Amino acid sequence: MTINDALHRLLLDNLTTATLLLNSQLCLEYMNPAAEMLLAVSGQRSHGQFISDLFTESPEALSSLRQAVEQAHPFNKREAVLTSVTGQTLTVDYAVTPLFSMGETLLLLEVHPRDRLLRITKEEAQLSKQETTKLLVRGLAHEIKNPLGGIRGAAQLLSRELPNEELKDYTNVIIEEADRLRNLVDRMLGSNKLPSLSMTNVHEVLERVANLIEAESQGSITLVRDYDPSIPDLLIDREQMIQAVLNIVRNAMQAIAGQKHDMGLGRISLRTRTLRQFTIGHTRHRLVVKVEIIDNGPGIPPELQETIFYPMVSGRADGTGLGLAITQNIISQHQGLIECESYPGHTVFSIFLPLEQGAPTP
Repeated sequence: MTINDALHRLLLDNLTTATLLLNSQLCLEYMNPAAEMLLAVSGQRSHGQFISDLFTESPEALSSLRQAVEQAHPFNKREAVLTSVTGQTLTVDYAVTPLFSMGETLLLLEVHPRDRLLRITKEEAQLSKQETTKLLVRGLAHEIKNPLGGIRGAAQLLSRELPNEELKDYTNVIIEEADRLRNLVDRMLGSNKLPSLSMTNVHEVLERVANLIEAESQGSITLVRDYDPSIPDLLIDREQMIQAVLNIVRNAMQAIAGQKHDMGLGRISLRTRTLRQFTIGHTRHRLVVKVEIIDNGPGIPPELQETIFYPMVSGRADGTGLGLAITQNIISQHQGLIECESYPGHTVFSIFLPLEQGAPTP
């Protein structure tokens, strides 16, 4: 290998853009470390493999690659959805450039992941809405709690002046309702207490939730555990995390119980996995834990999916709409992320928690 060849290889190996080189049969000749990281495969072990053994997109995409070889025609594709060999889906932009070397047409693929950018944009919008909602709730809470205190105090004074004990039932109703509204407002505000962090096995949290749900459901729900036992302990607040997961699982149980049609026995799955090089906010983490709560209930109505983490938003007539708002607040304090995907018969709440964490967020 010449000095120039070594320099070219060094440049390719240190590019942050995922780069692959295919021969005329669409088999892998080279991939740089950025591509290995993106596709979660080894370039050395994958050498000579057909492109579909690395990732799949569509039959049309293969035809376009073959046409690029035959006609030496470069092309770009935007927001293509690739499925890696690990089953992970990736949204990417990629450019294909034909190259000529020793009488053969090679294809240079430059792959730019869009998932990170799309997730950052979505997260920023979600966090902005969350902060706006917090300000509105705090302002509303202040305006409600002040007159509530006056109403409660006046009812207590009036109760002392009433000549008939039976009339005090009415003032007691006023006092009790004022207390109920105050407690509701306090729940909307959430706790300002920072998490009490300690090294905890995430499966202890899930098992605690599973035991509670099994006791509440009395056999009407099948709980499926799909754990990755290799996940190390996390620096989390155990009680807060139990509350966060319990809110989601309990919502799933209630949604399944409220189904009008027969979809068979209700099922809730608790699944844990690790993900490498995952972005939360503007921080890219080497390793995160992904906790999925999956149910086969009726799903979340499409019109509610963008607002389910707002306070007072609920799909049930008797719901308070506070459970998921509290859950999101807890996950945010742990520098994590929560996402939801739902359609009839399949709802997934995904919680992402970094394995390395800084100071908790107030």
